[in-house]
Amino acid sequence: MPLATDLPDFRRPDAATVLVSAWLVPDAGTQRPAADAVLAGWEHQRRPDAMLALSAFLSTDGGHVLNYAQWTDDAAHLEWARTRRPAGIGRIDEALPGIRRPGLIRYRRYRSHVPAAPTATRPAFLTTPAFATTGPDAQRALADTVVDVLDRERVPGLLGAHLHLSRDGDRVLNIAEWADADAWREFTAGGAADRLRAAIGALPGVTPVPAVPVDDPAATAPAAPAVARYRLHGTVVNIPSPRPR
Repeated sequence: MPLATDLPDFRRPDAATVLVSAWLVPDAGTQRPAADAVLAGWEHQRRPDAMLALSAFLSTDGGHVLNYAQWTDDAAHLEWARTRRPAGIGRIDEALPGIRRPGLIRYRRYRSHVPAAPTATRPAFLTTPAFATTGPDAQRALADTVVDVLDRERVPGLLGAHLHLSRDGDRVLNIAEWADADAWREFTAGGAADRLRAAIGALPGVTPVPAVPVDDPAATAPAAPAVARYRLHGTVVNIPSPRPR
């Protein structure tokens, strides 16, 4: 299938596993070529049916590419990674030296908030608040709290918030779709954001963390990590979503 310019269907029901990884690039000029390379690698190879879709997002600071892949199951991805991934990565590193990969995190989408009357039809901007958690109970409590608070609030410009739980119980990733960057900035300065932060702060076993893992063990993360922000670069759709959009 040709490269798509639509965001992935974060709520597609056949995506039992979601793989999220960051590629840290040596300079802003390498960001787009790196995203092109990962998408081209999938466009021009025989793809297993278990691979549903892959999207590449560009961070607004120019520092990395975020890869978001949807698969039907972990076993199929692990087999592909064992047999096919090393050669593909090797070719990219030869063409674009200096890319660093802190590691892949396996998630499953747990819950989503989608407003009944969105203010736009197409997201133009993503944010990815992330949290460390002390286990599955803390994961679910956090995700439920975020969705419940957003369901009560009216947040102009928020088109969706998709809560992803890591398989190991250690992490929650919120992929939030926004009409534009201004809508996100207005939210962060308003009362709804204050109420959401207070609700999250009251939860045990939950700590905000950078959305992109730090690949330097000696590095010290800030006390209040900045929320990563992205724009879509492109999507390879292997199997169309069965959910009407």
